[in-house]
This record gives sequence, structure tokens and C-alpha cells, in this order.
Amino acid sequence: MKNNGLVAYLLIGIGLYFLLRELRLPILTDFYSWPTLLILIGAAFLIHAFSSGDFKNIFPGTLLLGLGIHFHALTHYGFWIDHWGMYTLIIAIAFLTRAIKTRKGFIPGIILLVISLFAIFVNNQPGWFDWIHQFMNWIEHFWPVVLIGFGVYLLLKKR
Repeated sequence: MKNNGLVAYLLIGIGLYFLLRELRLPILTDFYSWPTLLILIGAAFLIHAFSSGDFKNIFPGTLLLGLGIHFHALTHYGFWIDHWGMYTLIIAIAFLTRAIKTRKGFIPGIILLVISLFAIFVNNQPGWFDWIHQFMNWIEHFWPVVLIGFGVYLLLKKR
């Protein structure tokens, strides 16, 4: 039953997206993009998590919602920060949001939050911090490899 609720919220959100896209309302033209789908899917995960008490969906919901907001803002708002630290910040927020309900993941969330804020806002970073910039540049170019690796990890972890 719990998975049916998630599927229902996903279908409603995606259906609303395509319906509004067909109606072509002028006020919503900025939202006819793929980041909007990420926002809707993330919101569906969060609504399901809080309405059903199944808090394991808080992390993916917050992650997808955050990424959707980030990519939407990059496209439409010139003041939005385009820095790799935003990705670790979104992951940190996802960990911390989940930790509020499940009491798990608080330490990784704090560590990622500190790294993100340091990377984004500190101008005079130490020399040893350059390896993180190089690693994140590699991920930005080869993020499909990261997805493939994570998928292989999940397959092998089940066994």
C-alpha cells in the first residue's frame, strides 16, 4: 500500500505537469522544463514520506527537489550560484532533513554542509583543497560514470 501511494503522487505530479504544459498558461512558461519534473518527483517523494510515515523517502525527495530547484534557478536567475559546492550543499540538506525524522545521517550532513559552505564562500582556500576542485570538475564532465558506478554498487550490494 505504501508504494501505491508514492506511485499515485508521482502520477498526479507528472500528470499535472503535462496538463499545464498542454494548457500553455503564459504565467507558467518558465516551468515547462525538465527541472520542473525533478521538482515534482521530489515533492511527490516528500509528500509520500510525511503522509505515510515512511521516512526513508525523505532523502531522495529532498535530493530531487533540491536538484530541480538548483537547475531551474541556474536557467532563470542570474544571481544563482553556479558552483560544485551547491551539489554537496543539496546532499547535506537531504541528510539533515532525513536526520530530523530518523536520527540517522546527522554527522555526514554536518560534514558536507561545512565543506559546501567553505567551498562556496571562502576566497582564500588552502592549496590542499585543489584536489577537491579537480575531482568535482571530473564529476561534472563524467557524471554518467558516477551514475553507472553507483548502480553497479547497488546491484552488488543486494547480493
